[in-house]
Amino acid sequence: MTETLQSKNSCELILALDIEEREDALALLAKAGPDLKWAKIGLQMFTKYGPDYVRQIADLGVNVFLDLKLHDIPNTVAKAIESVGKLPIQMLTIHTCGGKEMMQWAVRAQENVNPSLQLLGVTVLTSMDQSSLDLLGIRQSPVERVTHLAGLAKDAGMTGLVCSTHEVKTIREAHGDHFQLITPGVRPAGSAAGDQKRIMTPAQAREVGSNYIVVGRPIYGAEDPAAAVAAINAELNA
Repeated sequence: MTETLQSKNSCELILALDIEEREDALALLAKAGPDLKWAKIGLQMFTKYGPDYVRQIADLGVNVFLDLKLHDIPNTVAKAIESVGKLPIQMLTIHTCGGKEMMQWAVRAQENVNPSLQLLGVTVLTSMDQSSLDLLGIRQSPVERVTHLAGLAKDAGMTGLVCSTHEVKTIREAHGDHFQLITPGVRPAGSAAGDQKRIMTPAQAREVGSNYIVVGRPIYGAEDPAAAVAAINAELNA
């Protein structure tokens, strides 16, 4: 199915299929129930199973967010987008730190190969905090870094970003409703943080202005994934 991208006043759940085996992912989607509309395929599963896996997930009736975080010279990223953009996907990520020219090439490639594909610029990974940036020699706070990269992305023609929930308000204040904002690092109340360092609950993410939240472990680690999906959706729609 083809999903209409969210309005700026709504928020929807994306299930992260960051698990080891194809069979387990398919079983999880079956258990997640019909209320789940989106699934994210990351680099781990894409490199293991390839384009056929993307088609298999799409054939189950969910929208696919292909999270490859492409980052290379402009021509290489553009050619990669021309390849994967022909797959049945609705979202695709690139790294904004690849620079304005790389993003411009990416946007042109996306528009040529799949005009309805939402290209997303990854800003600062939610596994990174101030000490992580310091080790890279970046003398900006996470919020300053995200704000800077968001500005570059907008200038390059990007209309979607992946960021922490803690930067959503700042991006909205700077750029209004220009961007669709997808936020990982979301955990229902009582869930373990795992390797995420900057997190919020689903309700908090919706309140600050996220359009989509990405949730993995709290769903695939639940005894009843469908109930976990229903609980998160209820929180988003409260």
